[in-house]
Amino acid sequence: MALRILVAELKQETATFNPALTLYSDFRIYRGADVLTTYRGTKTELSGAFDIFDEDGRFEIVPTMAADAVSGGPIATEGLDRLLSEIEEAVRNNSDVDAAYICLHGAMAGQDEGDPEGRLLTNLRAILGDIPLVASLDLHCVLTERMVEAADILVPYHTYPHTDHYETGQRAARNLISLLDGKVTPTVARVEIPMLVRGDELLTATGRFGEAIRMCQEVEASASGLSAGVIIGNAFTDVPALQSNVLITTNNAPEHAQRHAEQIAQYMWDNRELFQATLTPLQEAISQARDADGLVVFSDAADATASGAAGDSNAILKGLIDDQFPKRTLIPIVDAPAVAAAFDAGVSAEVTVDLGGTRDFTRFQPVSVTANVRSLHDGKFAYENGTIGQGGRTVVLVAGSISLLVTERPVYVVGRRVFQAFGLEPQDFDLVVVKSPNGFRTWYESIASLIVAVDVPGSTSANLKSLPFENCVRPIFPLDEDAQFSV
Repeated sequence: MALRILVAELKQETATFNPALTLYSDFRIYRGADVLTTYRGTKTELSGAFDIFDEDGRFEIVPTMAADAVSGGPIATEGLDRLLSEIEEAVRNNSDVDAAYICLHGAMAGQDEGDPEGRLLTNLRAILGDIPLVASLDLHCVLTERMVEAADILVPYHTYPHTDHYETGQRAARNLISLLDGKVTPTVARVEIPMLVRGDELLTATGRFGEAIRMCQEVEASASGLSAGVIIGNAFTDVPALQSNVLITTNNAPEHAQRHAEQIAQYMWDNRELFQATLTPLQEAISQARDADGLVVFSDAADATASGAAGDSNAILKGLIDDQFPKRTLIPIVDAPAVAAAFDAGVSAEVTVDLGGTRDFTRFQPVSVTANVRSLHDGKFAYENGTIGQGGRTVVLVAGSISLLVTERPVYVVGRRVFQAFGLEPQDFDLVVVKSPNGFRTWYESIASLIVAVDVPGSTSANLKSLPFENCVRPIFPLDEDAQFSV
């Protein structure tokens, strides 16, 4: 008889400084067999796990529910309670299983719940009992004690930008199989580091953070290694557990896990000054773009929908208009009223719309733009990893040298397909604005002559001292000069 493995997913990265709440309707939800058909063949954790289970041949996958949303503001209480209760009910209805794999992001936050994933894992453990339970996590997870206690093994990403979703699912699945086969006894070491990090040194291929990850990979590949990672948290999920962590799980080797966790944590702390972002003032960035040959990419990390911002910043747009920047420019923005006006006017019509500040209205004031309606779309497209993006109704507006991709709802503006799906090829422009701190590099470094991290306002600004932290661990670097750490 086949061994039954339950699978569930819940993913969203929350920026608590974004005033636009995330609603239940913002989540893509798949139930039962649709989870399998939706995720098989994609470059996701679920697909990676499915392939490992299938290759083994002994397992029946029991899909329950998968829900994910674009990063955004805190999840409205009613919606979060509904999501959690629906997943728990789906698991309860399929609780006759031998093991469980839960795919999480780890940095969710609700209006009233600072640890949704810990709450979910704790409740799932109560439902499922003492069976092997493994969860995968983004390395931007806000790690909590409830999460560590509820799961047998937590498996975080090893890359930033994140290119190992599929491989992380495979690692999680292999660990789950080892647990099922009775081959391992997990022992966990966790070292908490009072530190928030940003900046280019987090790029795992080139930066100092990559050295820490490689230390983790060496531990994971050792005879007793099961899982190891540095979980740096999402700096914009301002909840009580927010800080960095080293998390190592070994096979019945607690001293080995603790020794290496402390060593890696000390390395992170010793390099803390390097783990801060270097930002370029907007006017200086525009001057650099004027002088550059080839494609220039502006990283608007402060309004990064990939990090949970509202996506409605017009700060760079205003700067370019004021500067009378002459080069071909491509800018994304979330603005439902502008989309409605364009749909009312129709293709080829000229419209005057107020752009920006419709969601994060405390930071951004609308700017009036007269533009031609180039095209209208339903907003559905495929990201590079094969999953579906849903921007709501979407329009392309052209105002002089500036082309604007305007969506009703936030989408990830990280890869190129978000533009290409609507007839906009980034390589046809001189300047492209992305709403991502570093994830975009996977898709743009090969075609860009210059990449500039622009210092503008926003709820996910890498200028951490500009944000109103109230709940995270204190004292903490770089917010507090008196922050200290020792192992």
